[in-house]
Amino acid sequence: MPRSVNSVASRARRKKILKETRGNFLGRRNVWTVAKNTYEKGLTYAYRDRKNKKRNFRSLWITRINAAARQHGMNYSQFMGKLAQQHVGLNRKVLADLAMNNPKAFEAIVNSVK
Repeated sequence: MPRSVNSVASRARRKKILKETRGNFLGRRNVWTVAKNTYEKGLTYAYRDRKNKKRNFRSLWITRINAAARQHGMNYSQFMGKLAQQHVGLNRKVLADLAMNNPKAFEAIVNSVK
């Protein structure tokens, strides 16, 4: 009995991965084993960096809030501590956006917690 291989499915599987590696350099886009490794490594980086993106943005927001708070005579930890004491429900993302795009509103918040 001849060996039965599903070449249609195999080719489709390979084409799917080779399509994803389009734009890579040299053999990384068209040599099957290299392209497959590249693709899998890329997925690993994508998963890792979805987590790191959240970390990086939080760090950016904290830096912006600290810079804006220092212009009004407070540092970041004092400002956030007083916000927590007074139960102000603004998160870091909103505070950083106010500090960048609406300094008067941020100044009003700083004056209200002083």
